[in-house]
Amino acid sequence: MRRQALLGALSAVLLLGAGCGIPASSDVRVDGKAGTATGAGSGNGRRSDPPTRTASGSDTEAFVRNFLSAAAGEPDRAYERVKLFIAPEHQSRLQEKKGSEVALTVVRLREAVFTGNSDSTTTVRIKVQQLGQLRTDGTLAPPEATETGYEFRLRSASLGGGGDDERAGLYVLDPPNVLLLSDAALQLYYQDELIYFWNSDRSRLVPDQRYLPFAVPDERRVNEVVKWLVGGPSDWLRPGVVGLPDRTEMINNATGANNRWEVNLDMSGDDQNRIDQLITQLAWSLGDLQGELELKIRNNSQPVLDLSQRRASQRLYPINEGPQRFGVYEGAIRPLDFPGEPGGVVPLTPEVNRNIVSAGLARTDGRVLAAMVVTGGSKGRQRLAVGTGGDPDAALNRSGADYASISRPVWLRTVGSRPGRGLVVADSRLYRFDEGARMYQVPLNLPTAEVTAVSASLDGQRVALIAGGRLYVAAVNLDGGGVSIGPPRPLVTSLTGLSAVDWGSEDRLVVAGSAGQPAIYEVSVDGALETPLKTDVGAKVNHLTAYPTNRSVSLPNGAFGAFMYEANGVAYRSSPFERIDVERVRDITASAGARPSNPSAPFFLY
Repeated sequence: MRRQALLGALSAVLLLGAGCGIPASSDVRVDGKAGTATGAGSGNGRRSDPPTRTASGSDTEAFVRNFLSAAAGEPDRAYERVKLFIAPEHQSRLQEKKGSEVALTVVRLREAVFTGNSDSTTTVRIKVQQLGQLRTDGTLAPPEATETGYEFRLRSASLGGGGDDERAGLYVLDPPNVLLLSDAALQLYYQDELIYFWNSDRSRLVPDQRYLPFAVPDERRVNEVVKWLVGGPSDWLRPGVVGLPDRTEMINNATGANNRWEVNLDMSGDDQNRIDQLITQLAWSLGDLQGELELKIRNNSQPVLDLSQRRASQRLYPINEGPQRFGVYEGAIRPLDFPGEPGGVVPLTPEVNRNIVSAGLARTDGRVLAAMVVTGGSKGRQRLAVGTGGDPDAALNRSGADYASISRPVWLRTVGSRPGRGLVVADSRLYRFDEGARMYQVPLNLPTAEVTAVSASLDGQRVALIAGGRLYVAAVNLDGGGVSIGPPRPLVTSLTGLSAVDWGSEDRLVVAGSAGQPAIYEVSVDGALETPLKTDVGAKVNHLTAYPTNRSVSLPNGAFGAFMYEANGVAYRSSPFERIDVERVRDITASAGARPSNPSAPFFLY
């Protein structure tokens, strides 16, 4: 007889449910359900070890979920944990790798179909979306596998020999020759961490996402983080940052007790400034770890550092105040007023605040950088207008050429009073621009030249792109006054028809597309974790902007993930979701008898 169960697409916060209990003789398809993996839990609501083979009993659905969690944890025991799920006579089919070659194939589970066989086994066919390879250094590299599904069989352990434990539950027959890990298990058994590397001119720290198993005890966390820093940045981030000096190695493991930690490195050079930068790098890479750190360079101690004090004195991002909301109303930038949020003042004089389609504004070193898309060319074509200054700008520089369409411009934030540089998409090509509104096309190593959206992270060293309908991230190098972009890394997402993207935090993107209907998702910077933010948008999103959650300035009212978007000519905000009506637009006077228009192209100034 045949039994089917649809496990469904998973969000980043919903895990697959327990077995449905449908008898083996049925032929019913069951929608995916929210729940948790089967097995014992651990403290603080987190599981450190995945469930054992026998935890699911004879429930085939729960067993498959647990099998797709078995590899989770410290990589040196991944094969051992997975083999416990495989029948002894089939364990040799899993070809074991050693050391740094161990990698977990992370997949998003789409569907599982169970078919009963005449020999009392069950054939399992799972459909998956390949997300990436989880390496021993905690990075999630792009996927190497191309399979869209896997097939294996299950048998009752009671059909074999052995003791009571070996005869309980189920076993896998004909296993895939890879270590599979579901995205649900990745979230449940790993902490996503951020470590930091200096950009090329050492003026800004740039985050790099890693995954640390919850099974790693707290006392070893410092050691793992230092190993990651010594190993260098993720491949895609490497063009925009610098690692530690060549041949840097740890001298013994990092040790610690009573909130005091010791790290000993063999590192070339005696540049005290570089050593001090390394201390700052360590302080931020250790996240919220409290206590003192003693760094030794070839057994020579540096002054003991209080981690919290170093983070407070060396802030990640040069922003000092919360975001202010603006939008475009009848061709001019206007403040948007919401209760409990700071109001803004438009940094443009009335003479130039007109004919505006969209805008990107940024604060830096006491100045405001303003870039606007304006109309006024022939046949409704558009140009880029740029102005800078500490007071409202009385004049704007304009691009020499005009275009059929230009996206919302974004600034690449720099440190100090360095000249501002930004990015914009014009007629499906990516351009960089400067304070003089001069535009230069940026070469991209992509399968398609058609770019539809670009956004920049708060550190100014990473961008997200939508090109050819796919989502990418890439590192930015600002050396020499220009802007070069490293090889873009494609990200996998459940969304199709992607139309807009912005950075929602240091390691998360806010992405608009379709999940059967127009929707907005939060997607991790490696594409592995995603959370639906709004699934009933109602129309294609053609404009999206977010305020990135950061460790320097929190969001107004403690909200998380503030973003605004426009769809079908109407603007909305999140937290809470509501339409941005004309009543929210400040400094306007409605003409008698005139029908008010909708505010459009909302954005944040920070």
